[in-house]
Amino acid sequence: MWRGLDRRRPPGVDTVDGAWRSPVRGPWLTSVLGAVLLVTLPLVVVTGLLDWVAYGPRFGQALPRDVGWLHPPVFDWPTRPAWLFRLTQGLHVTLGIVLVPVVLVKLWSVVPKLFAWPPARSAAHLLERLSLVLLVGGILFQTATGLLNVQYAYLFGFDFYTAHWYGAWVFTLALVTHVAIKLPRLVTALRGPGFAGTPVGRTRPEPPDPDGLVARRPGPATMSRRGVLALTGGGALLLVALTVGQNFDALRRTALLLPRGRRSGAGPTGFPVNRTAAAAGVTPAQTGSGWRLTVRGAGRTVDLDRGALLAMAQHTARLPIACVEGWSTTQTWTGVRLRDLAAVVGAADPGTARVRSLERSGLFRQAVLHAGQVTDDDALLALRVNGVDLSLDHGWPARVIVPALPGVHCTKWVREISFGADDGG
Repeated sequence: MWRGLDRRRPPGVDTVDGAWRSPVRGPWLTSVLGAVLLVTLPLVVVTGLLDWVAYGPRFGQALPRDVGWLHPPVFDWPTRPAWLFRLTQGLHVTLGIVLVPVVLVKLWSVVPKLFAWPPARSAAHLLERLSLVLLVGGILFQTATGLLNVQYAYLFGFDFYTAHWYGAWVFTLALVTHVAIKLPRLVTALRGPGFAGTPVGRTRPEPPDPDGLVARRPGPATMSRRGVLALTGGGALLLVALTVGQNFDALRRTALLLPRGRRSGAGPTGFPVNRTAAAAGVTPAQTGSGWRLTVRGAGRTVDLDRGALLAMAQHTARLPIACVEGWSTTQTWTGVRLRDLAAVVGAADPGTARVRSLERSGLFRQAVLHAGQVTDDDALLALRVNGVDLSLDHGWPARVIVPALPGVHCTKWVREISFGADDGG
């Protein structure tokens, strides 16, 4: 059967050898790039899973909600260290961006194999080729949709969270299969003679290899292997420089890849906003003098205006907010501890707090916090930030701030908090 396929070569396949003639291609260069991805891509996968857990799947808040047997181990997301979600989400997004040059050059190093004929020489070779198709397709799909999500450019006609979740599992399965097949050859290639120190004038092809990475009819070298690695590393460093500022307030203006929030205005409330009051449909009339916070728990209901909240014991904490699109900021918040609000209605040991916003629509118009998040010393219903009242876009008249909580669950424009038993299952 395999020989029959070899006799049915499609048009154009015979010209592949003449199209891909770079003498720097070979097992060593491919293995160096593969080793970089082998170390970094699992970190992207793991941080993505941790971020899904951080969103609170026990309460149906993680997206996608119903993942069936792909459900990873779930635990209550801790509140310490306070920068935990900032770290995991920042690594997930930043690494995904920074690795783009490495992925592209790695694909360039193996591109002749994509046109190899016959497509399979044996059952084992067929498995390898299928894993390669899923690996390449998976990483391109995840990278493209992830970058579009970071830029708030939802050009695709499907739900990003669902597609990104299942795409990640397809890619991870393909990666594990590919590594299991290729790891021995990667180790052998890396243990062999290095080629990075060879200048352009003395750059020669590697010896022929069984994978067919070395060009059969190599052309003259226009760049050394050291140059290829330097160009790849330089591209990655450039993306670091254009991205890292989204997680450091002092470098905010250098984050040219940040779609919003780089020009965040002046003054104490001049820091990024992911969703404005106008976008959420919240008006000044809803948050004016008639606003009241409804607190429920232990069979009691209490309504509090801002004056009553300001009359309670105030606590100040410096805490970060981290957004799913990858940016984060640290500010100083002042307000009432959530556990003090629970005490107002006699909920001495609340298992959960269900927080509802004035926002009437959207996936995250409410959030459920577990007991550890409710009772943390720095878990606040914030009334002020950096010494001034909250602005409308930052959640006036009150918003939730909890250490290590995903920013989307730091609910703004709070209208009701219900303290109750832990009913998350």
